[in-house]
Amino acid sequence: QAQLVESGGGLVQAGGSLRLSCAASGRTFSGDTMAWFRQAPGKEREFVALIIISGGTTYYADSVKGRFTISRDNAQKAVYLQMNRLKPEDTAVYYCASKMGFYSSNRNSYKNWGQGTQVTVSS
Repeated sequence: QAQLVESGGGLVQAGGSLRLSCAASGRTFSGDTMAWFRQAPGKEREFVALIIISGGTTYYADSVKGRFTISRDNAQKAVYLQMNRLKPEDTAVYYCASKMGFYSSNRNSYKNWGQGTQVTVSS
């Protein structure tokens, strides 16, 4: 498995934007699908967005549709999460993850995870 390293988190006001990055080590991406999840204190880790590396098809959680955009750069072996119009409820640790095989929004199907990056949205 390739190592995944997230960056770009921080503190922003509601309505602001952040861009998260996930860099994968090795020659290529670490799997067929790469995804972003997030986990707030006391809550389960929840799906945010995923991208299928081959072709770039994307899927989003309903809570972030229209506000977040996931993308990838094959040459840089990186995926990004552009987060716009952030809300306080977006506050969480954001994790990058990858998996082989068919895409899934189920966190338990992902076995390769980054260390997470904190996103805090203030009112």
